[in-house]
Amino acid sequence: MTGPVSGVLDVLVLVVDDDVRVARINAAYVAKVPGFRVVAQAHSAAEALGFLTAHRVDLVLLDHYLPDGNGLDLVRRLRQLGRGTDVIMVTAARDLATVQAAMRLGALQYLVKPFTFAGLRSRLEAYGALRRTLETGGEAEQAEVDRIFGALAAAGSPNELPKGHSPTTAETVRRVLRSADGPLSTQQIADRAGISRQTAQRYLKLFDRAGRVTLALRYGETGRPEHRYTWLPPEGA
Repeated sequence: MTGPVSGVLDVLVLVVDDDVRVARINAAYVAKVPGFRVVAQAHSAAEALGFLTAHRVDLVLLDHYLPDGNGLDLVRRLRQLGRGTDVIMVTAARDLATVQAAMRLGALQYLVKPFTFAGLRSRLEAYGALRRTLETGGEAEQAEVDRIFGALAAAGSPNELPKGHSPTTAETVRRVLRSADGPLSTQQIADRAGISRQTAQRYLKLFDRAGRVTLALRYGETGRPEHRYTWLPPEGA
């Protein structure tokens, strides 16, 4: 973690993506999360490296596919220069070799495109919570160490659930959504999962906050909108 953050959280973010439009969207997403501030956007590895060597940046949202190289090579170069700038990969690269390399280079999160605002927000909020914890300094007991290391891994993960939620029920709801041919209503999900509508709603809210589902409105004969859910991403976790 680089750069002290005193008082109110103020994380300086560099958004790196070869697609100017996508970079702008990601920057707009970041700007909506309290405590995070985009200081620049870069569209190539060289542009990103130039900015990072000249300015303070706390966190890089980094695409892997860049016109003059790739994101992992950029991270390697930063580490060679002794810069420990935090990195969250935001990329369409899904192959396990790239994911593993990102992990070994110290990327704190790996967000696969396409993703929702909620998916990015959950990871940024987890990152912010981690920074606040580390700012306290001092020593940590094993339980605290486990919490620190688990904070980012838990972001967006249905396997790390709040107290009172069942991993088995979460997995059942997930399977119902992933096996569906199209968007499902809360009641349809509840029926297929064999749970109550209220229970289904609880888990759907978790998945929505984690960016694992898309939510659309459908208007029925009564004119009242009905929420319909689709699992994201189409492939993967």
